[in-house]
Amino acid sequence: MAETPATPDDGFKGENLRINGDRLWDSIHELAKIGPGVAGGSNRQTVTDEDGEGRRLFQQWCEEAGCTMGVDEMGTMFMTRPGTDPDALPVYVGSHLDTQPTGGRYDGVLGVLGGLEIVRTLNDLNIQTKHPIVVTNWTNEEGTRFAPAMMASGVFAGVLDQADIYNHTDAKGLKFGDELTRIGWKGDEKVGARKMKAFFELHIEQGPILEAEGKDIGVVTHGQGLSWTQVTITGKDAHTGSTPMPMRRNAGLGMARVLELVDAIAWSHKPDAVGAAGHIEVYPNSRNVIPGRVVFTVDFRSPNLAVIEDMEKRLKEGAQKICDEMELGIEFEKVGGFDPVEFDADCVAAIRNAAERLGYSHRNIISGAGHDACWINRVAPTAMVMCPCVDGLSHNEAEDISKEWATAGAEVLFHAVVETAEIVE
Repeated sequence: MAETPATPDDGFKGENLRINGDRLWDSIHELAKIGPGVAGGSNRQTVTDEDGEGRRLFQQWCEEAGCTMGVDEMGTMFMTRPGTDPDALPVYVGSHLDTQPTGGRYDGVLGVLGGLEIVRTLNDLNIQTKHPIVVTNWTNEEGTRFAPAMMASGVFAGVLDQADIYNHTDAKGLKFGDELTRIGWKGDEKVGARKMKAFFELHIEQGPILEAEGKDIGVVTHGQGLSWTQVTITGKDAHTGSTPMPMRRNAGLGMARVLELVDAIAWSHKPDAVGAAGHIEVYPNSRNVIPGRVVFTVDFRSPNLAVIEDMEKRLKEGAQKICDEMELGIEFEKVGGFDPVEFDADCVAAIRNAAERLGYSHRNIISGAGHDACWINRVAPTAMVMCPCVDGLSHNEAEDISKEWATAGAEVLFHAVVETAEIVE
């Protein structure tokens, strides 16, 4: 059983303890020189040569800060600053260093280097903690080159099967396990063997709420659940010019009406539920042919499992009715998803209280994206800190944050982690 994190009344105050924001900012942009994107962002896709090079720089920085490294069989890096009690469970902190092919400089990276900055600051201040602190870089959070996302943390939490994951292939047919070995980052540590007192993750919001409301900090209370349903609608290919309107079986029009339904379903569960189709394929995709088949994936998300189940049910019933009336065929396949996450109350309180004593404006927020913390929450007390990002833009090379936002998020992270790791007087 994981230990319960320290409560806000355990004596950690330290309002004057601050991280070095300039050092954190410089480290973020130094790492961005490895695997640069074409438009100022980053391209360090998982288990590529660039990912390997970024890992080596992170290893160098952590070892210079006095950490020792462990690597598990999924390639996840665990950089440990020892505590004074050899029997005390460690406090883990981190995120991921892999990026989208056209990713920004901050997604994931802020959380990993924010963890490193905790260690550096403790060293600067000559502060010891009872519990070790472990800065973590989870392998393949993005899931772009190899699906699924949050891969290594999913194996760690027992949600995904390691042997199966090793055989997942990229677009070129290369296997994940082979590529992990090729770049030299397949460790020998059994995945999931580590026990945690708690896990904290700092991340940019990847949404517009904090910036729009002028809040410094998002205290993440929940992670949205997700449902992906692949829908295939079948009609009849026909000439767009010579086929009379009453005689058409237009799969594209059927999709349009179903997507209107998806939007209406999501709106009916406002403000937290969302829904759309991001993946759409139209066949034969010719200018003068009425689509005879369309395949698209409906993405529903909500922090409430009952809401997700309701949205799935209404999609199937409503889309079937639309297609029956249009004499179209329709098939549904559930291709992905996970239940909503409620983060640990004590860890969330540590984050909220840190923001308050440091004088940062804050609000509770629900994460609309999946993060490694969502899986780790199954095996350890977990919570997340978020900082704003410009226009809510992420998974884009134009992703941007300010140094002040990064510093505020890292300072709240520092206080929550150190409070939980317990300063030794």
